[in-house]
Amino acid sequence: MLKGAIHVHSTYSDGEFTLAEVKKIFVADGCSFVCMTDHAEAFDEEKRVAYLQELASLSDATFIFVAGLEYECEQRMHILGYGVTMPSGTTDPQAVIRHIEQSGGVSVIAHPKDSMFPWIETFEVLPQGIEAWNSKYDGQYAPRVGTFRLVQAMQKKRPDLLAFYGQDLHWKKQYRQLFVFLATEVLHRDAILRALASGNFTAKKDDLELSPSGALSEELWSRFAEAHERSARMRNFLKAGKQKLDRMGIKVPDALKAQLRRIF
Repeated sequence: MLKGAIHVHSTYSDGEFTLAEVKKIFVADGCSFVCMTDHAEAFDEEKRVAYLQELASLSDATFIFVAGLEYECEQRMHILGYGVTMPSGTTDPQAVIRHIEQSGGVSVIAHPKDSMFPWIETFEVLPQGIEAWNSKYDGQYAPRVGTFRLVQAMQKKRPDLLAFYGQDLHWKKQYRQLFVFLATEVLHRDAILRALASGNFTAKKDDLELSPSGALSEELWSRFAEAHERSARMRNFLKAGKQKLDRMGIKVPDALKAQLRRIF
């Protein structure tokens, strides 16, 4: 199996790590691949070419970068295009999904907001997956069980739709122990994308293993619901405190924000 991380950002868009630093930290974590998804809106053609060249130069026989982009759509919906780096020319999410799949990539709706669930359920063009756990957006302790319910609802329309598990890595102090394990030994871009598209992977966080089907046991449903509620309460409390300080003109020290990112 190949161990890696998906949904990762660099200094090419809004991440704090250079690509060389991304490679260094994930190699240290025992990974052999990383799927990059810097924001499409950050690129012009010259920068896109430089991005691809640097990703290729940093890939070798033991570690590979898979290039991709994160596309911002209407209502700030974000769609990941694993394996795709061409601009879509549209903000219509269903057109973006078509663009990604026609380009040979893997389309995944990233960290959908709860308020978007009813809208997504109206889509005629569905992605290959939905990010059921985003350890930046949802936090490191537990995902939202509602997102798993969305996955199950969408599987009635597209039975091969998968649950994905991404880090959404941006910050140097961010939690990054949610990994993906592919059922392949072939360290090649196309083999990695095939494994993701076909659901030949599992996600792991510590001793927890999660299926690409998005199926959860009753015990996990309860555990996730309780843990996420506790984490969300604390995050909301801290967010409200920051907003209050902002209104008072008091800046939260960067060192403190970095430590909070490590926790949440």
